[in-house]
Amino acid sequence: MPLGTLDSTPPPFFRQGPSALSKLIFFSTLALLLMVTDVRFQVTQPLRDVIATALYPVQWLVLRPIIWAQGGSQYFESLNRSQAREAAAQYQLGLQSQRAQQVEQLTLENTRLRALLEMRARINTPALAAQVLYDAADPYTRKVILDKGALDAVAAGAPVLDESGVLGQVTRVYPSVSEVTLITDPNQAIPVLNARTGARGLAFGNASLRHGTLELRYMDANVDMVAGDLLTTSGVDGIYPPGLQVARVLKTESRAESAFARITAAPVARLDGTLHVLVLKPLMNQVPAKPVAAAESARGTQGGQP
Repeated sequence: MPLGTLDSTPPPFFRQGPSALSKLIFFSTLALLLMVTDVRFQVTQPLRDVIATALYPVQWLVLRPIIWAQGGSQYFESLNRSQAREAAAQYQLGLQSQRAQQVEQLTLENTRLRALLEMRARINTPALAAQVLYDAADPYTRKVILDKGALDAVAAGAPVLDESGVLGQVTRVYPSVSEVTLITDPNQAIPVLNARTGARGLAFGNASLRHGTLELRYMDANVDMVAGDLLTTSGVDGIYPPGLQVARVLKTESRAESAFARITAAPVARLDGTLHVLVLKPLMNQVPAKPVAAAESARGTQGGQP
């Protein structure tokens, strides 16, 4: 290539414009002018609004992780605080509920004990207060266990009452506890008397229903007994004192195929929820013994006379 064709001018990359000092002075002056103009005449406010509007989504996206981190920490902190407060409130509520239940239980026991003491005052038979410990383990019988036994002078066959009426009879005695068979047990029977008509009958336990009822057997089909009649102990068995409430008649059915009526009664005692009971002395233990020796001596004297 001939040398004359070479351009002696420097390329644009190396061309020098205004000096750096001139650029600094120009742009500094321009910045001061714009700031003064903006403060005085608010000429850049629309431009700032446009830029702020355009940058808002970017700012929102950039700030999301920080806001989420702060919100998450506050959420877990408030959650832990709320859970702690709830646990404390539940604990206080449990204490108040326990106290309320104890008050209700004590009130109920007080009412039942007062009724029991009134019944004890009306009964001339010696009685012993006892408490029901638990139900017997046999699911096919209706029995409860008392906290009194032979050491407390409890005898087999002793009637057991609650504040409402006859509960059952002591059937087994141990040194410190005793077993009571409830009147609804299928193997239990109690002589009763209709308080309205004076008709006597024999009530047997009927365990066919869940809560248990009584069934009066061998009663004539035309017997005068209606729903609501009160059945009390007749006292003819020598065990139960007369006049104790036993049950109320639920219904009476006459069966054509049988000469006997079908009578169902509900016990007045609380068989499933009683706690305090009275254990009476069997009536036969209070009856004076027959003076056999005096009678024999009298017969001997009469036989020896001429």
